[in-house]
Amino acid sequence: MNPTVLLPSDPAPHAPAAQVVPSGASGPWRRRQWLAATAAAGLGLTPAVAVRAQGQAAPPIKLAPEEAYALAAGGHGLSVGPLMAAHPVYVFFDTTCPHCAHLWQASEALTGKLRFVWMPVGLLRPGVSLRQGATILAAASPQQAMRENETRVAQRLGGIPIAQDLSEEVLGKVRTNTQIFEKLGADSVPLMLYRHARTGAYGARAGSLDEPRLRELLGQ
Repeated sequence: MNPTVLLPSDPAPHAPAAQVVPSGASGPWRRRQWLAATAAAGLGLTPAVAVRAQGQAAPPIKLAPEEAYALAAGGHGLSVGPLMAAHPVYVFFDTTCPHCAHLWQASEALTGKLRFVWMPVGLLRPGVSLRQGATILAAASPQQAMRENETRVAQRLGGIPIAQDLSEEVLGKVRTNTQIFEKLGADSVPLMLYRHARTGAYGARAGSLDEPRLRELLGQ
């Protein structure tokens, strides 16, 4: 079994940048979508940030992919896959996001060759997402905690129970990830920043993919 560790990500070597890949049919999960869904469920949440409307064609980030990839390297995440993998795939996710849960499940078959660094952010329900993300990072087995969270989200069970003894240090890691996410100019999750396995080209994509399309995107 491949090791799972928590670590700040690694700086990326130089390579030509690719065009940013726009989100596909599966689509990302934006805060506006979440607010609409929860309001319909009677939760009555109030928007805290302005985000791009669903279906509007736009790149997933405002920075060049190479610059974004280097910026993501300063974040904190759950690393799954071979530690010596050449080009980690950085995934910004929210613990309450159903599309993130789908992408997690699709990515598991690729972790024999690729390293995914899952970086929690507080976007959709900041008060919950922040603390659930910190709970995952602080767990004795972050990979097991992540799998539990994504399974529960996929089953609409609300994600992992929040730990009661979270330190300011681990909460700060999720806040740092959220600040990086905002610097990217992103507004939706999941967000992948990657390098193609064969060409080394940088890319960015918002939204989930099934396993075959994920393999194609990453050059596997």
